[in-house]
Amino acid sequence: MKSKIINMAEKIKDADDQMLEALLGSEPITDNGFSGRIVRKIRRRLWVRRLTLPIAAAIGAAVSLKPLSSLVAMLFGFVKSLPVEVVTVSTSWIPPVPMIALGGVLFAVLMFCLRLLEE
Repeated sequence: MKSKIINMAEKIKDADDQMLEALLGSEPITDNGFSGRIVRKIRRRLWVRRLTLPIAAAIGAAVSLKPLSSLVAMLFGFVKSLPVEVVTVSTSWIPPVPMIALGGVLFAVLMFCLRLLEE
């Protein structure tokens, strides 16, 4: 069963549509599997490109694992050697919430103005 839309479209064909249909409706040219080989090559290259970055990232992470662990151990040793007064965090340097909200609003207004200038 064909839908009504396809039937209506077939009824409204003009001369240009019929000419294009006649040109494109011919049998495909035999190429002895050439186009299939090209498609396989392109797909293979796409997969190589898709997998290259994740594999390189995994290799880089594996190589940097030992130096990273020694760096973390060195930083912990450095923090342990500091005096207690330096290590303890004071909350006096944290700004109050209204000041943070005002800064956020000012930042949003600044970004909006910059966007208007770009247009």
